[in-house]
Order: sequence, then C-alpha cells, then structure tokens
Amino acid sequence: MKNKFDTIVLGLGAMGSAALYQFAKRGNKVLGIDQFSPPHVFGSTHGDTRVTRQAIGEGEQYTPLSLRSYDIWQEIEEETGRQLLEITGGLIISGGSNVGINHVENFFENTISVAKKFNVKHDILDASQIRGRFPQFNVQDDERGYYEYNAGYLRPEECVSANLFLAGRYGATIRTNEKVERFSEKDGIVLVQTSLDDYEAEKLIVSSGPWFPALIESEYSRFFRILRQVLFWFDVNTHVERFEPKNFPIFIWESQGDKQTIYGFPAIDGKDGGVKVASEQYETSTTAETVDREVSPEEIKAMYEDLVPPCLPELSGNCIKAVSCIYTVTPDFHFVIDQHPKYPSIILTSACSGHGFKHSAAIGEILAELVLDGESAIDISSFKLNRF
Repeated sequence: MKNKFDTIVLGLGAMGSAALYQFAKRGNKVLGIDQFSPPHVFGSTHGDTRVTRQAIGEGEQYTPLSLRSYDIWQEIEEETGRQLLEITGGLIISGGSNVGINHVENFFENTISVAKKFNVKHDILDASQIRGRFPQFNVQDDERGYYEYNAGYLRPEECVSANLFLAGRYGATIRTNEKVERFSEKDGIVLVQTSLDDYEAEKLIVSSGPWFPALIESEYSRFFRILRQVLFWFDVNTHVERFEPKNFPIFIWESQGDKQTIYGFPAIDGKDGGVKVASEQYETSTTAETVDREVSPEEIKAMYEDLVPPCLPELSGNCIKAVSCIYTVTPDFHFVIDQHPKYPSIILTSACSGHGFKHSAAIGEILAELVLDGESAIDISSFKLNRF
C-alpha cells in the first residue's frame, strides 16, 4: 500500500511543482517524482529570473492564466514569507522596420489588443517618450513601446522551492534523484516504474519538460522540439543604479533590422550581478540528454557584438555569467494540456514554448481541478494535442 497513490506527478519543475502543491493542498494523496533535486539547472526552470506580464501577446487565452497566477504567487508569498514576484513594470519595444523573431506573429499588436480587452493598465509610448522614461534604451525614431505597469519578474528557483515546501507541508510524498524509466495504464490504473521502485496511482500528470518527448510514443513526440537557449549577464559601464529594478523595467525588444528579438531584466543583484540579456533561437534542435550545457567565449562575443550595443549601449562586453537552458516547443508555440489520446488516466502537460513559467501557478491549479473536479475553471480547450 505504501506505493499506491491517488495521483503521481512526473517532473517537478515549473508546472509539476505547482501541480504537486495544488493536489496536496486539496488533500489528494499525491507523489511527486523528479530525476534530479529541484530546483536544478538541467531543464527549463533556472536562471534567476523569468518575465511575468498580464497582457499576453502570444494569445488572449493566456491572460486568464497569467492573472490567476499572480494571485497564487501572492498567496504563496503570504504563506511562506518568501519573495517570488517583483513588479518592475515591463516595456515591449517594436517598430515598422523591426522584424525580430518572436513566438507568434503580430506580438506587439496582440499585446495591446489583449491589454484593452482585459483592462490591463498600460501606456503606449512613442520613441521620445521611451527616451524620456528609460534613456537606457537606444530606440530609433520609428519605434514605439507598450509599457505595462504590473509586469515584472519571478524568481524561478524560489518559486519551485516554495511549491515543493508547501506540497510537503500539506502531505505530498516527494521522491527526488529518482529517474522514471516507463509508465503505462492498465484497467484504469497507472503503473510507474523508476530506477528505484514501482508505483501505482489512479492518475498520472506527465510534466517532464525537455524529457517529455522521450517518454511518450513517437506518434506524439514528433510534435515537440527541444531547443537550447543561452542567457547572458553583462556588466554596466555607467552607474548600476540606472539599471536597478526601481529604474529599469523588464523588457522585450523586437529588434532593429534583421536582428533577433532580445529580452532582459534589471540588475537585481547590483553591479556584481550584471544585467541579464538573452535572445532566442528556433532553428537548431537538440535533446535533454545531448544538449551542450556549456557556453563558449565565441557565443558570448557574438551575443554582445551583434545585439547588445545597438540596444543597450551602457552595457559592457564583460560577461559576468552565462548559462544555457532548454525550451520545449510545439509547431505553433502553444501549450499542450490534455488527456493522453490512448490512456484517459494520464494527463500530458508540456511545451512551455519559451513563455510558460509566468502561467505555471495557474496550470498547477488547473491540473488539480481536471483530476479532482473533472474540469478546470479556466478554459484550456485551445491546448488540445489533437490540434496537430
């Protein structure tokens, strides 16, 4: 009986840890399993900061997730005394000549439309207004900005840690450094075999991030790609106070000419921490097992010379830190939250597609609602696997 549970959550990163907390909070006998000891640096949930915003340019179906996540993060902060969510304001910059790659087309215009629909507090700024508020950005005359007052950043490692702390407090069983080798369903019972033991449950949540494609059948895994990304922290040439959270917002910049979109954060750790800046690549696939986790000097040099000085001239080429992380993406860059096509007791949760962490608190709640109530309060019909 000790290895029989109501629910098993496989993978305890952003989505999995949030789900484990929500199941445990509702009195479900839940087991969480992770092959590492989260929070860790091997998947998609690390790097000190993650952007959070309320008007979601990737699609209006995400804004209810974001708004609910804000509420849950604040509830967790109150319960744990930890600081998870920092409101800095957020600036999205775009313009007529900007063709920077982003998750979806018309990202800037979509963001404005969604902000209006959901009454998200924002301003639309022309280039001179951006320069007046935030002279750190080297905007061009034809560029404009969307400024969202309640955007900011989350601390991903702290969020996962808080989720797991509360899950344990509410009675969840947590197994770390234990690798799942296979799972199946037979007669409505889910069987999970790991490197250390076997388990049974009525329901299984698969939220294994970049390891997800290797665990499901090839007829479904072909819809998921694993992409290596790199994050950089550059030193400040001028006064670091200009880039501290009270003076500098999180930003997304659909960059000038043929350059990639870049995004970044304030100097949350002062001068010694630098300013985090990154871009995204969608061309070269990898796997969770074979990804190159080291960042080369050539990558650092290329990032700085190609993308940083044209946009943020007060940052120097001194790279304080650089780390890699992994995206799991679908063909349309949208999520998958759905029952397994063959096994109704298994729910697949994957493909943050580079914009998922901000929604993870709400998704954890949604997964608990699907299992315990039969449906979720927030509409997730657009995240079905069969759309492919």
